[in-house]
Amino acid sequence: MDSPEKIVYMLEQPLLLDAGEVARLIGISRSNFYGLISSGRIGPEPIHLGKRTLWKRSELEAWVRADCPPREKWLVMKETENILT
Repeated sequence: MDSPEKIVYMLEQPLLLDAGEVARLIGISRSNFYGLISSGRIGPEPIHLGKRTLWKRSELEAWVRADCPPREKWLVMKETENILT
C-alpha cells in the first residue's frame, strides 16, 4: 500500500506533460527537446489528446531510470522487459 506522502505527491503531479514541461523536467531547452525527438534520442513516444501532444510522466520517469536509451532501444525494452509496471 502506498504511504500518505506518496499519495499526496502523486496527486500533486500531472500525469501528462507537454513539451515545455518535459524539457524542464529533464533539464534541457524546449528547442533541444524537439531536436532530440527528431533524432530519435527521446525514447517515450507522445500521445495525442485532442490537439495536444503530451508525454506520460510515468513513462518518462521509467525512461530516465533506464538511463535514457534512444527511442528504438526504449521501445524494445518497454515491450520485452515490462518496465512500466
